[in-house]
Amino acid sequence: MKNIVILSTAYPYRGLALFNEMLARTLTRRGSRVNIINFSLLYPDFLFPGKTQYSESPPPDDLQIVQMVNSINPFNWWRVGRHIRKMRPDAVILRYWTPFLAPCLGTICRIISKNRHTVIITQLDNIVPHEKHLFDNILTRYFINSMHGFLYMSEKVKNGLDLFTATKPSVFAPHPVFSNFGEKVSRNEACQRLNINTEKRYLLFFGLIRDYKGLDLLFDAWANLRKNGKTDDKKLIVAGEFYTDKTKYLRQMERLGICGDVLLHDRFIRDEDVKYYFSAADLLVQPYKNATQSGVTQIAYQFETPVIVTNAGGLAEIVPDGKVGYVVAPDAAQIARAVEKIYENGNLQRMSENIVSEKRRFSWDYYAGQLENLYELTR
Repeated sequence: MKNIVILSTAYPYRGLALFNEMLARTLTRRGSRVNIINFSLLYPDFLFPGKTQYSESPPPDDLQIVQMVNSINPFNWWRVGRHIRKMRPDAVILRYWTPFLAPCLGTICRIISKNRHTVIITQLDNIVPHEKHLFDNILTRYFINSMHGFLYMSEKVKNGLDLFTATKPSVFAPHPVFSNFGEKVSRNEACQRLNINTEKRYLLFFGLIRDYKGLDLLFDAWANLRKNGKTDDKKLIVAGEFYTDKTKYLRQMERLGICGDVLLHDRFIRDEDVKYYFSAADLLVQPYKNATQSGVTQIAYQFETPVIVTNAGGLAEIVPDGKVGYVVAPDAAQIARAVEKIYENGNLQRMSENIVSEKRRFSWDYYAGQLENLYELTR
């Protein structure tokens, strides 16, 4: 797998683009020549739920990125497919996270496959979307049928894949730890950069806010903690852009009487600022109602921040219960009790120390090696 095309998002897009760029660097370091063919149009503005699709960070100067793919123009799909087909890369690597892109990517890959040389493999974020629509299965099947092999990051995703194919090669690799957000800084420095009180302790909810991520459960849990006098020295930071109706969460905060306890940083957090949130926080809480895997957990691992996750989807697969955090049901009372426990008997410090060794199993080299193994299985 010496000549590789990553057909997915990259700069100037944000979100998954960061993962793809890190993968490109890892594969390059391992001896491959990597080109990234990026989208010129990913989502039309009227379909995008956030404020902007684009990164505020400076462009990477070490990657070959070409913006070429228009997600809604079939004539463009034909041109891109022919272009990559003529390049004859050994492998094309994609990401699949939404059926919206299935017609575009599935068509391009069918055209590429006509060169009878290029192996086409995809990294699966989701098979069954968190937020379902009428034609999801039809679109997903169209995409799956254009692939030669699959890498999945949780057993829940593998179970979803088995609904569409049980014969094509697939391998498992957990989501690697993000290492591009810099190093942990002192708690005082982090609090000063975020303009928050150094005398308080902070719990963190981080990332794009969608209903399935259970922020409402965390608010209910916080109200329980407050009622029992467990939040006097604590605040909850909610850092992320709303991809859902913000009003209902504001109303819930008012109804529960917790507005003064919640620091709402409702915007997309720049890459340069991520380290300050995880350095200021004692722990990360992911009260998801439904999940596959989460890159946010791996950010916490990078900064050795203990985590509380729910046993939804694949989250529990990467968080050993009682070692680096707690795994609980998606239930407000259980989340509240886990918060209480993590502050008892030195658990917070012990779990942070345990992450140092635990995060070694989430290396980029292992992930890239599994992609290389998958390539050999599909040849």
